[in-house]
Amino acid sequence: MRLNGSVMTAAALAAASIGAATALAAPASAAANTTPQKVCGSSYRTVNSAAVGSLGTVYLTYNPSNGRNCVATIRSTPGTAVDMSAWIYVSATDEGAQDYGRYTSYAGPASVYGKAYCVDWGGQIKNVYVQVTGSNCSALKEQRVTTTR
Repeated sequence: MRLNGSVMTAAALAAASIGAATALAAPASAAANTTPQKVCGSSYRTVNSAAVGSLGTVYLTYNPSNGRNCVATIRSTPGTAVDMSAWIYVSATDEGAQDYGRYTSYAGPASVYGKAYCVDWGGQIKNVYVQVTGSNCSALKEQRVTTTR
């Protein structure tokens, strides 16, 4: 899936207005002890994270054997399905992945090849959005933005 930066930004902004279409999405099963490794795979290690207010955390993971990054947004307390998202984008390769829907516990996995590249990533739980840009590279200082809509 090829996504450009403006598409990722537009997708993040549009997540709040998904409405009835996401109400039909099958929710992920609630798992109180869900971890990024359970979502992305046991060979992925957590390399970064960002709080989604008090609602949960977005995790950036990396698998050194295949060079892929994976993102998962995990709720602090699973429960009734709510709007959630996880996304990742590598501008150098114009590759991105996303998962948006109504979930009870987590959104994701969303993964792309990211070895030796800066990555932009983020997620959403209910009306709280997190976006991290220029992450996990020595060339840039990452920027974090959390918004509530």
